[in-house]
Amino acid sequence: MPESDNTGPHKAKTEDLLPLELDNLTYGVNNKLLLDGLDLTLGSPGITIVLGPNGAGKSLLLKCLHGLLQPAAGSITWNRQSTTKTILARQAMVFQTPVLLRRSVAANVDFAMNAQGKADSCIRDDLLSRVDLLDRKQQPARLLSGGEQQRLALARALSTGPDVLFLDEPTANLDPGSTQVIETIIDREKSSGTKVIFVTHDIGQAKRLADDVVFLHRGKVVEHAGATEFFEKPGSKEARAYLDGRILL
Repeated sequence: MPESDNTGPHKAKTEDLLPLELDNLTYGVNNKLLLDGLDLTLGSPGITIVLGPNGAGKSLLLKCLHGLLQPAAGSITWNRQSTTKTILARQAMVFQTPVLLRRSVAANVDFAMNAQGKADSCIRDDLLSRVDLLDRKQQPARLLSGGEQQRLALARALSTGPDVLFLDEPTANLDPGSTQVIETIIDREKSSGTKVIFVTHDIGQAKRLADDVVFLHRGKVVEHAGATEFFEKPGSKEARAYLDGRILL
């Protein structure tokens, strides 16, 4: 089957969701601030990598952006619009640990597409081919290896043709081969116009994929810069320490 130009049904232009703006975004648990007044503007398409030490608030940030958590204060706007069900329907998220249905590989992708009224067996099979799972499409998802399950989770997310894709350490537990497959798919999504916001601890991966980098420390945005600038000349002591393999407490 020839490779398609996109991974899902025809997408609206991602640019009409940008800029993504956070104003004083705050989230806490038991009176402890975990996201502390974040101000951030993401105005360009491409891949934004979110870096920072454990506990910096990276995963919480993605969950707030995707509507899975409600912030205690502040706002999130997409091209000056508050988050709506329509905007959420144009997003997809892949977690570090795959969340799959106890169904076949094909049925997992079909379920996601049917939920949005976008059923298309050709798109499904094209995606499964590109993540090297087409020959396993009738196999129960639970029998896949860990790397295969994560590739299925990515295919399922992409099957809906998202304009914004959130990735929370999707390759953290994968072998190099599966990681390469996923990075190739993500880079192709970027080329198709998808905005990707990607949490990773892998600095090498960040250097390979990032157009810009957001660095979090203690629940704050310490730095936001283009990838070349960030990796060659980080502007904060926290980022410099992190890139050197040190953590400032």
